Amino acid sequence: MPATRIHSERTLVVDTTQGWGEVPSLLRSGKKLSEPWESLFGGLRPVSASRPIVVGQIGQSLDGRIATLSGHSRYINGPEGIAHLHRLRALVDAVVVGAGTVRADDPQLTVRNVSGPNPVRVVIDPRGTLPATARPFTSDGVRRIVVTCENAQLNTSNGIETIVLPDVAGRIAPGAILDALNERGMGRILIEGGAQTVSSFLSAGCLDRLHVVVAPMILGSGITGLDLPPIADMTGAMRVPMRAYSLGTEVLFDCDLSAQRACK
Repeated sequence: MPATRIHSERTLVVDTTQGWGEVPSLLRSGKKLSEPWESLFGGLRPVSASRPIVVGQIGQSLDGRIATLSGHSRYINGPEGIAHLHRLRALVDAVVVGAGTVRADDPQLTVRNVSGPNPVRVVIDPRGTLPATARPFTSDGVRRIVVTCENAQLNTSNGIETIVLPDVAGRIAPGAILDALNERGMGRILIEGGAQTVSSFLSAGCLDRLHVVVAPMILGSGITGLDLPPIADMTGAMRVPMRAYSLGTEVLFDCDLSAQRACK
């Protein structure tokens, strides 16, 4: 893989008190945003009918961990990092998580810390292992979707939609998931977790951007944020343009993967 130039600009300080309220509606209307939001989220604006904009997000420690070995992760990121995640949710049409994340964290996947609309909640559950009582399936007026495989024994109800896709060695191809969501009107998609889900979309070349929010803590051991196929040497490393932003005590790395996007 050829090397790509990495931006060397200084870390930009984000003033999160300035003018957020109109950002979700302006982005959806295709208008330019005020700063700092244009620099941070302007890359999510272009949406094509045939290809959604897809952003992955992970929050991790300085040593690249998203949880302890027991799976405890609340909370690695502080208020600034959590608010950034909620802003991303407010800007996209759908937020996607895997069944493992639901079992471990039972997230609400709502916009609570910032203003904006709640996204469609999408859970990837190939074997239909989750109960209908899981919090992402809460009936609150927001569309809820389970992506699964044939013959899965789903325990869903209360208007939860189902998308059935082919089983590929016990998994569902990331590109097939994006195609199915795009066909249902979702043009901006956030891949929120967990590590295995974000890693699978990254490995498949299905992300346009990756946001990594790093908190000032060291775990020393635990679950890593990204787990990709091994490379033989450094020439195979994924080198991408990126910008760094200071979010209070945390740092956001905004990685531009659009030039390496491989799936439709």
